This record gives sequence, structure tokens and C-alpha cells, in this order.
Amino acid sequence: MSQLGKRMHELIKPLSWLLGKWRGEVGKGKYPTITDFNYVEELEFIHVGQPNIQFSAYSWHPETNKPMHREVGFIRRKPDCDQIAFIIAQNLGICEIEEGTFTESEIKVESRSLGRLTFGSDPATKKVTRHFKRDGDTLEQILYMETVNTPMTEHLRITYKKV
Repeated sequence: MSQLGKRMHELIKPLSWLLGKWRGEVGKGKYPTITDFNYVEELEFIHVGQPNIQFSAYSWHPETNKPMHREVGFIRRKPDCDQIAFIIAQNLGICEIEEGTFTESEIKVESRSLGRLTFGSDPATKKVTRHFKRDGDTLEQILYMETVNTPMTEHLRITYKKV
């Protein structure tokens, strides 16, 4: 038994290294079309006994504490292999399905489907890739983004500590 008093589903045991709460140091955001910025973020990955991991990501401005980006979703694993999918809903009006692979300390995914509000801000996001890497009690995330105007470029980089 563990999180929420539920037994971990066998399918997600190989991803158990991700579980828990992670608090980011000051992350760096950049993109050719915007001013560079800093942010703080907290990630939480939990299981409730189902064959998936539920996650949330909440970021805020490091000086003003003003809320910034929000994401919630699930991580699903394809049985009997190293393939996974992130199902993500963002507060900016974007829904993503990202697919990729995992090891005992890394996850690499890229968007396969991006849905967006009809009244979302331009330019539209075309593709996203994420890379998570765990080293002991630290977790790094790097996110790359492509829009209709800008080729695939690093957008976010942050290192988290296990809380």
C-alpha cells in the first residue's frame, strides 16, 4: 500500500521513480518571440491503484508569486514495453497527447495530438517534446516547442528537488 492507501498497479511499477512531489528551483523560460523569464514550479505524480499515474504541474512567478502555467493529466503505459503516453490539459486552452519511451530514470515524449481553443492566442503550437531525467533526489525537465512561426526550440528548463 502507498499513495492514497491504494496498492500500486503492476503496470506502473517501472515508473515508480517518478512518484511524489517535486519542487523546482528557479526555472528558465525562453523563446525567440518572447522575453526570457523565470518561474518556479511544483510537480506531483500520484497513483490511485489504477494502471496510470495522475500528475499536476503548477508554476508561479518567483518574485510576485503570481500564478502562471497549469497542467493536469495522466501518464499511461503500454503493457509489456517501454512506451508511455502523457494526456495533458493546460489552462491556456491546449490539450495534448504526447507519446514516447521511458527507462529507470528518463522519459522522452513528443506530441502526437494537439488540440486548441478556437479563440486561443496565436501563434499556434505545432509540436512539443519533453525530456525528464532523474538523478537521485533531483529531476530535470526540458521542454522544446515548435509553433507555426518558429521551428523546434528549447522553451523551458527546470530542475526539481524531491519534497
